[in-house]
Amino acid sequence: MARLKLTPWRLVRLVGGLWLYGATMALLVEAGLGLDPWDVFHEGVAHHVPLTFGQVVIATGAVVMLFWIPLRLRPGLGTILNVILIGLAADATLALVETPERLDVRITYLVVGIVGNALAGALYIGAGQGTGPRDGLWSGIVTRTGLSIRVVRTGLEVTVLVIGFLLGGTVGLGTVLYAVLIGPLVQLFLTLTTRDVPPQAPQVVPLEASG
Repeated sequence: MARLKLTPWRLVRLVGGLWLYGATMALLVEAGLGLDPWDVFHEGVAHHVPLTFGQVVIATGAVVMLFWIPLRLRPGLGTILNVILIGLAADATLALVETPERLDVRITYLVVGIVGNALAGALYIGAGQGTGPRDGLWSGIVTRTGLSIRVVRTGLEVTVLVIGFLLGGTVGLGTVLYAVLIGPLVQLFLTLTTRDVPPQAPQVVPLEASG
């Protein structure tokens, strides 16, 4: 799937999707019922460094992009904005939303967070402006090594999950629900919101193929 020509509408989808992704990520943090593997890692690291959760998200994205260099991958506009906007949106939302004490409110945050995260992912992917740094990493490894997506992606996510958990990141029911629901929900929202991009994995564009 080639990157699509950037139009004003696709730019709105891209920026809006990324901001919504960060905002819903923050709701999952505030729910305290479990995060997706990468956010378990982000939260765990944030416990040990003088950075906010969103700043850790930004820093991690930037570091992950360094691994794109030996994989000879070229970032798109969506990749760069992914690194910056998601962390900013997460911190902005965390500053505005209080941590709920009632379990029903926390469950509501969890449900809204997962569904909203899926919608955000569909909007962002549907903009067709390049993959995020983390998805690009596993996609690039698959392309270069010929290993299966399941092996590479599962290996990476289990690794960051374990590291994040050991650092104090939150693992729980939300972690399981996210793993089970996020794929089908993203595909559903892609079908509903996108006509010019098929619901498939974000494209990674090799440097040599880009001229």
